[in-house]
Amino acid sequence: MTDVFALADLCTPWCLRVAVTLGIAEQLADGPRTAADLAERVNADAEALTFVLRQLATRGLFTEQAEQAEQAEQAGQAAPAETHDATAPKATAPTFALADSAKALLDPAVKLGLDVDGIGGRMAQSWTTLLAAVRTGEPAYAERFGLPFWADLDAHPEIATSFDELMGPGHGPADPEVLPAGDWDGVRTVVDVGGGTGSLLAAVLAARPHVTGTLVDLPRVAAGAAEVFAAAGVADRATIEQRSFFDPLPAGADLYLLSKVLGDWGDDDAEAILRRCAEAAGERGRVVIVGDTSEGPPNPESGLLMLVLVGGRERSRGEVHDLVRRAGLVVTRTGPRATECRPSGSVTSP
Repeated sequence: MTDVFALADLCTPWCLRVAVTLGIAEQLADGPRTAADLAERVNADAEALTFVLRQLATRGLFTEQAEQAEQAEQAGQAAPAETHDATAPKATAPTFALADSAKALLDPAVKLGLDVDGIGGRMAQSWTTLLAAVRTGEPAYAERFGLPFWADLDAHPEIATSFDELMGPGHGPADPEVLPAGDWDGVRTVVDVGGGTGSLLAAVLAARPHVTGTLVDLPRVAAGAAEVFAAAGVADRATIEQRSFFDPLPAGADLYLLSKVLGDWGDDDAEAILRRCAEAAGERGRVVIVGDTSEGPPNPESGLLMLVLVGGRERSRGEVHDLVRRAGLVVTRTGPRATECRPSGSVTSP
């Protein structure tokens, strides 16, 4: 019989987030420490921290040892008060070490995703709005934080920075092979729509010296693109347009890239973004959607997270093709990672 209370456990996930936020793994990277020592180092209550670490020890992330009081004294820590019962066992100081399975907590990307003080905390707490989101089909993020997700990032630069780092180029190099058929011969100009800090566009330009590119994203994000382009050696062929992709896009390019953009938006907004691309592409341009098509059934966990955060969703290939048609585009090629489209005719603003 399924233990429903084990499935509903909130203690362990929050203990994990607290340990990550306090930097416990970093403190234990060089060897075991007592709970008192750890608490002093991370500015926490020793007894409460002991409970947290013991809970995580039951899940194999930390190991606990019990050191004798005199050993603690030798390590420079205060000995516990003497007991009047000569037969009583000596007091012990709980000591914790990092288990092999917890070394992943030292990964900066893991830290970003679980740190309660950053975007990890926003994502975790947004789950408390799931009931409202399921009832309405719309995100209820603003009920918890006072503003919709994107507006909340604009209002809190420190949270926005952690989000940009989590979503940024920390997950391996960008793959410049984004076209389903790999036919770059006729491409001279590329517009990366919602391209963040420009890691994908930089990779495309570095791989193809004959191509020039334009990055389109909001000022908060695009501000870091100049450094990315300079580091890739493509700054002389890259321009930056700091604007919303709901506004008119730079017109007349050969290729418009939408990489992992549409999943952040509901159907109406996703259609509006595609329509802007179609308008700008005109009669000869192409629009390529990268990484926003699920090969099988959409992943429920990531789909629900996008719902509670922004009202977005994972879409099947058929659902993406449906959006494409509604935006005045036709699918011309598909591949494992990308869908290529062309305007179906004259496209006008809605």
